Amino acid sequence: MKELKELGMPNLNEVKTFFKSVFTIEPWNDDWSDENQLTEYITDLIGNKTSLTFGLFEDDKMLGLAMGRIKHWYSGTEYNIDEFCISTAKQGEGLGTYFINAIGEAVKSKGVKSLFLQTERSVPAYKFYKKNNFFELVDHVSFVKDV
Repeated sequence: MKELKELGMPNLNEVKTFFKSVFTIEPWNDDWSDENQLTEYITDLIGNKTSLTFGLFEDDKMLGLAMGRIKHWYSGTEYNIDEFCISTAKQGEGLGTYFINAIGEAVKSKGVKSLFLQTERSVPAYKFYKKNNFFELVDHVSFVKDV
C-alpha cells in the first residue's frame, strides 16, 4: 500500500541517498560527487521554516520524493516544488501521477492554492507535467548570471 509521508531533517540521509540515485543517471547526469555540496543542497530544501518535503513509500521503501517550500504569494499560497522525482526503476508505472495528485490533496489542508515548479522542455518531465494538467507560464522567464 502506498503512503505519503512528510519528511524533514531527521530523514536527511535517506533523502540524500534517494535524490542521488535518481539524478546522477540519465537523463539528468548531475554530478553530486561532492558530498558536502549535496548535504548543503538538501539541507537548503528540507531544513528551513517554510520547507515542505514529501516521500511516497510502499512497504517502507521510498518510491518518490518532492522537496519544496510554502510560498505566500499575492494570488494565494503556493507549494513551490524545487525537486520532484520517482525511483528510476518505477518510472512509467503511474506513480508520478499518483504522487503529484496525493501532494495536491495533502497541501490543500495547509491552505495551498497551487503547485509551482520549473523544468526544462528537453527532459521527459516536461511531458509528464503537461499530461498532469500543469500549464506553462508563457510570460515567465528564468535568468541566470555567473559571477
